[in-house]
Amino acid sequence: MQYTDLPDFIHELVALRPLSRADAAAWYAYLTLPHVLDHTSWDLRSMDELMQKFDALDSPDPASEIRLAIVLRDSGALVGTIGFHSVSPLHKTAEIAYELAPAVWGKGIASVACNAVVEWGFSRFGAVRIQATVLDSNTRSARVLEKCGFQCEGLLRNFRMVRGQPRDFWIYSRLNPHSAAAET
Repeated sequence: MQYTDLPDFIHELVALRPLSRADAAAWYAYLTLPHVLDHTSWDLRSMDELMQKFDALDSPDPASEIRLAIVLRDSGALVGTIGFHSVSPLHKTAEIAYELAPAVWGKGIASVACNAVVEWGFSRFGAVRIQATVLDSNTRSARVLEKCGFQCEGLLRNFRMVRGQPRDFWIYSRLNPHSAAAET
C-alpha cells in the first residue's frame, strides 16, 4: 500500500519516499554485502526473492508490511529502507525494521528516521506499542533504538533462524506516551 502522508522527517543528507520496485537492484546490492548481512536476518539468494517482498508491500490489507525508501537528497539514490514488517491493527502494535547501506553509516540517519517513523506509527496508525528485535551481534542497531527511547525488554533465545542457524535477538519496545497503556 502506498502512503501519501509520510512521516515528518528532516535530515540534511536524506529524505523518505515510498519504496518502489525500481529500488530493488540498489536494495539487493547492499543487503547482500557481507558486513550488512552479518547483522541482519536477511537470507536473499536472488533478486527474485526480494521482488516477492514487493507483492506483500502492495497489499491493501491494514496488517500488511509497510516499508519506505531512504534516499539521498541530491541524487534520489536508495541508501536504506525503514518501516514496519509486522502490524497488528487488533492489538495496535507494530514491529519496526530498518537497514542502511554502509556508505551512510554513522551519519545519524537511522536515529532520525527511526524517531520519525515511530511517531508516524503512533499518530497515523494509533499504535500503542512499537517493538524491534535486534540480532544479538548488532550493537549499532541497539544503540539506535536506545537513542530513540526504546527500552530493552530482554533476550529472546534462539528466536529466529538466521541462514540456517538459531540466533538470539534482543527485544526492545517504545510505548505511545499518549495512550492509556503507557500510563500504567
